[in-house]
Amino acid sequence: MQTGKCLYIFSGQGEAVLSVAISPDGKQVISGTIDRKISSWELETKKYHRTFSYLTSPYSHNGFINALVYSPNGNIIASASGDKTIRIWQSSTGTIKRTLNGHTDAVLAIAISSDSTILVSGSADKTIKLWNFQTGALLATISGFSPLVFSLDGTMLISVDQSGTIKIWQLDSSDNLPLIGEWWEILGVEPKTHPKDVKLAYLRLAKLYHPDINSSVIAKTAMQVVNQAYQKFQQQLKTHKTHN
Repeated sequence: MQTGKCLYIFSGQGEAVLSVAISPDGKQVISGTIDRKISSWELETKKYHRTFSYLTSPYSHNGFINALVYSPNGNIIASASGDKTIRIWQSSTGTIKRTLNGHTDAVLAIAISSDSTILVSGSADKTIKLWNFQTGALLATISGFSPLVFSLDGTMLISVDQSGTIKIWQLDSSDNLPLIGEWWEILGVEPKTHPKDVKLAYLRLAKLYHPDINSSVIAKTAMQVVNQAYQKFQQQLKTHKTHN
């Protein structure tokens, strides 16, 4: 870092490398390639360590490895792929723990909060999804793109959209859900989405957070925010009809 001099080149990874990450203790580096391979390397010995995902593995991604990240304690690795999924791996053994499904297009970016409670993913489907890192449950969907980064204290999420806008999301300290944003961002749609599709997005979120279905404190707060967002949409729609 002081001189910019190349210390070592890790070769033999097959195809083009699209993503890399360094473990929090600085002892390992992982790489992801276009041929679906995730490999780890020992930085001190400069030796190959392990392959997590490869072509013949039943747990391998079915698309490019677009992004990689270590958990803050280094025990877990998360990978994002062109196959629309995020996969969670045990870093010490290379075994898969969980697959997260929900995006409708390639997942391009991922990040993990400093307290290891939230994993966030950004996709070419123009949505950002927040997941419970421990259980894999989907917590929220907001409008956005990649790249993604958490603030060091984990209270804010920074994202970029396709128009070149940088957005800073305030995450509520009690439930880590995005409680601040435009109505379409909270509902996970575009500003000009057809009213029928906006209603469908609202109903999908209501099924997740309605108190008759989900009794958690997080769900109660989220449902209030979703209702407020949908009310703002209805007010905007009413105003637009009046002016026309």
